[in-house]
Amino acid sequence: MAVMSASRLLVAISARAFASTDESLTLPQLRALVVLDTCGPVKLAALAATLRVSASTALRMVERLETAGLVDRRTNAGNRREVILRLTSAGRDLVARVLAHRRTEIRSLVERLPADARAGLVSALKALTATAHEMAVDPFDETRRVGGLIDDPLNPTPPDPLGEDAVGRTATASESWTEAGPHQPHPHG
Repeated sequence: MAVMSASRLLVAISARAFASTDESLTLPQLRALVVLDTCGPVKLAALAATLRVSASTALRMVERLETAGLVDRRTNAGNRREVILRLTSAGRDLVARVLAHRRTEIRSLVERLPADARAGLVSALKALTATAHEMAVDPFDETRRVGGLIDDPLNPTPPDPLGEDAVGRTATASESWTEAGPHQPHPHG
């Protein structure tokens, strides 16, 4: 019972943090933003797999987030059938605001606990987290499985999914993803 009560409390705190934004987002859209914030640039198919939705549902969600100025999507120069997604600075700011609001509320709540209860809470949460890791709970496991993460930690020099610049040198991620740059078409989503 106590774990379920604590779970409901954390969900309520997260809901208040989400409601604190002036954005007209849905919770699934916020989840998509958090995935992009956590995983960095990802393929559309990987985002869909991580969110456990169809590619067409993910595409519609991304189109709304792109219209809101929160997500940037580009065609993968190495494979024109793939779309690569990343947060814009407005998207990163929104996620940061929501997470900061949640952290502040949790911190305020935990600080009101007596020291011995706080120490017990930390110990219990560490044990719960360790158990979750033993159960292989990883919300981004599907993204990794389908190869959706752009920066492969096992390959120190992955191919640049955005191609080369006009003078034939490979552009860096920051050069390729300038938010002021022209928008590329997305023929296959």
